[in-house]
Amino acid sequence: MIIRIILILACSISGLAIAFYSAAPNSSYLVLESIGGFIIGLLIALLVIKVERDIRKLSLKIIAGGVVGMIIGLLIALILGFGLSLVSQISENPQVVPWIYMLLTGILGYLGLVLGSKKVDELNYQGVSSKSALEPRLLDTSVIIDGRIADICDSGFIEGELIVPRFVLNELQYVADSSDSMKRSRGRRGLDILNHMQKSSNINIDIVEQDFPKIKGVDGKLVALAKKINAKLLTNDYNLNKVAELQGVRVLNINELANAMKPVVLPGEQMTVKIIREGKEAGQGVGYLDDGTMIIVDAAQKLVNMNVDVVVTSVLQTTAGRMIFTELKEAAEKKNHQNTKASSETAS
Repeated sequence: MIIRIILILACSISGLAIAFYSAAPNSSYLVLESIGGFIIGLLIALLVIKVERDIRKLSLKIIAGGVVGMIIGLLIALILGFGLSLVSQISENPQVVPWIYMLLTGILGYLGLVLGSKKVDELNYQGVSSKSALEPRLLDTSVIIDGRIADICDSGFIEGELIVPRFVLNELQYVADSSDSMKRSRGRRGLDILNHMQKSSNINIDIVEQDFPKIKGVDGKLVALAKKINAKLLTNDYNLNKVAELQGVRVLNINELANAMKPVVLPGEQMTVKIIREGKEAGQGVGYLDDGTMIIVDAAQKLVNMNVDVVVTSVLQTTAGRMIFTELKEAAEKKNHQNTKASSETAS
């Protein structure tokens, strides 16, 4: 705010001085022209501030970025000052030149300071490829609350830097403060998992301040940020996954990873499963593998809480996971025996 006030004063006074020294000495409109110059300088300052706000709406994070940006802006103003010094030698009003130089110095110095400090995050992520083969990876709210990402990081399969935008952290905080007990527990779980991941030696959690005020919804902001810094999006949200892919953002879906890590099961394989409950269809029993895969056993409705040997008949892959359809081993052997007998009779 102080810098903006100084910019407004500098531009307004510079505009007044430029108009005053540019006017004819005996002009009857000297006062009006000076006031007009003051107003124009004020409008220029307000315009510069508005442009800065439209470009970025972020708080300062790294002072060095602002200092470097300001130095670059001042150097540009200094280079332009050499040209102004030549103009002052042939100008009829050399008193105007210093005020023009002050105006350029204020504008370029201000823009360099603000943009340098707020663009440094983007420059850092664009430079990651020169330091590491890993690309920036964004975490969304659902994958943090899910918790499996923390286990994956602890196992060492994911290393380096993970990015958590401030608006995702704010959403977690909002969920954790919800009046609904279920949402509140989920939000607190997400914050606990994030805190656990910050203490991990394999990864570094970076909270970025970049936001997109004109975009409503966290999902839209995540996609926009991923496109801006060329990052991959870590999620387990099916809808976000599809929206991001449609907009050209690369997605790492935890659910797809979990499905890919499940052992391959082929028709005809045998396994032992415990029947947990009855199935939806008549006569079916349902069990589960250690990884959570649902096993549907035909003619096992009366075998609840019993371990049975089954034979795989088919495998169905869905967006929610994998379903394995089986039948009891005795029934499968009986069917095979009947098929073999029928084949031999047909051949004879």
